[in-house]
Amino acid sequence: MKYRVLHTTVYSYSQTVVLSQNEARLQPRNLGRQTCRSSRLEISPTPVDLEEHTDFFGNRVVYFAVQEPHNRLSVTSLSEVSVVAGPEEETSDDRCSWEQVGRWLGEASPPFQPLGLKIEPTPAPALDVMEAGLYRLDSPMIAASDDLYHYAKPSFLSDRPLIDAVRDLMQRIHRDFTYDPVFTTIATPLSEVLHHRRGVCQDFAHLAIGCLRSFGMAARYVSGYIETRPEDGSPRLTGADASHAWFAVYLPGRGWLEFDPTNNQQPVDQHITLGWGRDFSDVTPLKGIAFGGGQHTLSVSVDVARLESEPAEG
Repeated sequence: MKYRVLHTTVYSYSQTVVLSQNEARLQPRNLGRQTCRSSRLEISPTPVDLEEHTDFFGNRVVYFAVQEPHNRLSVTSLSEVSVVAGPEEETSDDRCSWEQVGRWLGEASPPFQPLGLKIEPTPAPALDVMEAGLYRLDSPMIAASDDLYHYAKPSFLSDRPLIDAVRDLMQRIHRDFTYDPVFTTIATPLSEVLHHRRGVCQDFAHLAIGCLRSFGMAARYVSGYIETRPEDGSPRLTGADASHAWFAVYLPGRGWLEFDPTNNQQPVDQHITLGWGRDFSDVTPLKGIAFGGGQHTLSVSVDVARLESEPAEG
């Protein structure tokens, strides 16, 4: 599938900003089944300093500074992306139990060690397994806990293949939690989401990751977009789409497998990946500091459109 993604962010300030410095993670990654054909940023006012680099996680980052006085900052990202259908067919290697995966990853210590599991660290873990270990640790917005462990426990039956346990966890989150765009903010603790059983895609991804890390699994946060289709007979609304989030779990020998608890599905060809990290704080689409400005309002519009013809190179 081929898509055009238009993502516009506008900050309006009550007082003049004399200087702002920002980082944007708004350009899709190039992956095995995803190709970013073209991507550009339009920034107003025009920045005097702009440079692109790759962060620790391999995400594309654009730093820019606006030094002229302004009361409004507008950042628009326009990208064209091709996505090949996935995931791949399962193999016998995908049937490894979560206990075995835990041993490969050097399983976490109590109180998050499942009862009856004898811990035997891997003698010589492969490089990718060692790198996956980063995603087993607590991160700024996600900490393993007894509450998360006990919520996830019904999915982690003895000797159950990890992929089945994660699918079951995804289905339970989709069933047990209500999508509520006004209940949480970026600062809402995960414990509140778990207690009230409400939130948005970011919260559900964080919840699943916290559950998996509480069992010693490696799980990461994925930021991006998903194509939304209107109901039959209804016109497609421009700008009605939004940024999306899901998660991925590491399976030795297979790599990272993605799951979307908000929609109760594994991504196929409607998910477009911007980047990934330990949690949302690692892949915030746009963040920065402003000198002055007073109070501000934020407006975000995202439009994901399927292209019928081959997108132009750029």
